[in-house]
Amino acid sequence: MAASPAKASAPVGFSDSDLIARVMRDDDRNAFAELVRRHQSQLRASLRKMTGGQFELADDIAQETFILAWKNIRHFRFEARFSTWLYRIAFNAWQSEVRKKHELLMDEDKMPEPEPVESSAAYSGIQRDLSRAMEGLSEGERNAILQCYYNDLSHDEAAYVLGIPLGTVKTNILKAKEKMRVKLAAYESEASAATEVQRSKGMAA
Repeated sequence: MAASPAKASAPVGFSDSDLIARVMRDDDRNAFAELVRRHQSQLRASLRKMTGGQFELADDIAQETFILAWKNIRHFRFEARFSTWLYRIAFNAWQSEVRKKHELLMDEDKMPEPEPVESSAAYSGIQRDLSRAMEGLSEGERNAILQCYYNDLSHDEAAYVLGIPLGTVKTNILKAKEKMRVKLAAYESEASAATEVQRSKGMAA
């Protein structure tokens, strides 16, 4: 049977809520495809940060996230933004991947290797320093910073995504910001010292 005109396409001008309603009501794949189009770039970028720059793994988890979102969209209750709901699915999928990797390493009696990170050549100035400062955070602190600053979520939304109390998110943010402030100040001092050395060498030449 041919699709009705209402289901034939998902107008770009529809809100996320309208598109979700179409998916729930009609299993409208066009509407869901529009949701994917709107949110996939930001979700992939978030996952690439989460996975330490492992692009292939991040894209695999993003694909799994959208598959799970399609299967479970009838459980969406509009208590959060659709993007926030996606971040929660993605975070849980990533945590599952971490657990599986840890179990595999333990089964093989190997020491875990550090997660690969993007080349420092991809960063410059403050971006490189921020990346280095993030490496010194605990997992909880890093996750809180990722959700609140990279994903631009409120503390309440971050608590929803991470599945932890609001107070824990706030504590992790405060600790992370203090650690990063100290590290960034140290990096700035190092850069100033290096610049002064170069200047001195230039004057002596």
